[in-house]
Amino acid sequence: MKTNPYQQYKQTQIQTASQDKLILMLFDGAIKFVNQGKLALKEEKYDKANECLKRAQDIVAEFMASLNFDAGEIANNLYVLYDYIHRRLIEANINKDTGILDEVNNMLNNLKDTWIQVFEKVKEQQIKQNGGLEIDK
Repeated sequence: MKTNPYQQYKQTQIQTASQDKLILMLFDGAIKFVNQGKLALKEEKYDKANECLKRAQDIVAEFMASLNFDAGEIANNLYVLYDYIHRRLIEANINKDTGILDEVNNMLNNLKDTWIQVFEKVKEQQIKQNGGLEIDK
């Protein structure tokens, strides 16, 4: 069996990615699947839409499962938000509602942007702690 070089590259990217990069890759995946699901709904390709939306649901469920509730209120707030997104994805899938997918897409993009800001702040703090040196992990 021949291996697809693109798949090998993607797998290597995932295996070597830092935690922040993995989170952003998952957001990109969820957003991609929501967009693909929306397109499939518009084209009345309901099996394809179902497949895409279930993959987006799986990613959001993974976000929920990976929360560290020892981190306090922020984890609880994220759980509520992820749970809402998960339920809306199910609702959009059942009702074939692209409007809900627009809402979910907007929420996922906003969350991704927020995580990017968090990661940038953490990186800035690490640079300050290291005397201005950036140390890649």
